[in-house]
Amino acid sequence: MPEPMKLPVIALTMGDPSGIGPEIVVKALADRQLAPLARWIVVGDARVLERAELVTGQKLQAAELRDVRALTGIEEFTFGQLDARCGVAAVEYVRIATELCLRGEADAMVTAPLNKEAVTLSGRRFSGHTEYIAEVCGATESRMLLSSERFSTVHVTTHVSLRQACDLDAPRILRTIELGNQAMKLLGFARPRIAVCGLNPHAGEHALFGDEEERFIAPAIAAACRQGVLCSGPHAGDTVFLQASRGAYDLVVAMYHDQGHIPMKLIDFEGTVNISLGIPIIRTSVDHGTAFDIAGRNQADPRSMKQAMRVAARMASTRRAATISP
Repeated sequence: MPEPMKLPVIALTMGDPSGIGPEIVVKALADRQLAPLARWIVVGDARVLERAELVTGQKLQAAELRDVRALTGIEEFTFGQLDARCGVAAVEYVRIATELCLRGEADAMVTAPLNKEAVTLSGRRFSGHTEYIAEVCGATESRMLLSSERFSTVHVTTHVSLRQACDLDAPRILRTIELGNQAMKLLGFARPRIAVCGLNPHAGEHALFGDEEERFIAPAIAAACRQGVLCSGPHAGDTVFLQASRGAYDLVVAMYHDQGHIPMKLIDFEGTVNISLGIPIIRTSVDHGTAFDIAGRNQADPRSMKQAMRVAARMASTRRAATISP
């Protein structure tokens, strides 16, 4: 076991107080195999975490607590209820954890789920964790990568309309391939095998069903190959994920949100981790929502949170080792 001061420091955000975030944070940190992987800092509200302890029958342990009293009206707080105040508080936890990473006080951050509707009810425009963290970091090229034990998927676009996602851009596709390749190396792949999806059915089938593959996707793949990236395509989206799940590829590049999310959640919902790319910090997250229907009932499964924590610890350790190597 590494010496405590040499462990990566990782901030965990509590997520929406009304959701299952507080519960899965408490449960995950109770795992005796997981707790020693890093120095964990929980960014959240001590009052809500105390209630989560009562729900789970477990105490928050193996972590420092950064108590953030952003939730007003705690007397009226109830698990499982959509609440604009909880949306505001959840965003504040994320802001603080992001700034800890930017200042070098944490090596990575892991986020429990927040609720976009709760945030927008407060009057704030909000499209998601990834985009908000990128804004705080001053980054303009953020991407979402979903990682499981079988393979990973990175998205060219995420939280935009399908109509907008179909307006492809070769430089954006190339940059997505580059970011995915870099992330996979942090995850331990020396030379990741990358498959790039087409946009149209059967990847256009030689322009019978659309020419976006020939106009935008193939040129981006060719440019990546010239850089030494091991990638191929465009591949038909209805078969490439099956091939990746059987070991043919390490990373699949999806053109839009559901093209990548549906197969990943179907193959390994509990074990899939959300990783933000294109930002100067390491950020991982669970790949599920706030689950208001089971919040406060001790029914939440912490497996996705645990995996997100493991991946953050692995990536932070890899980056730290690369930084200090001669």
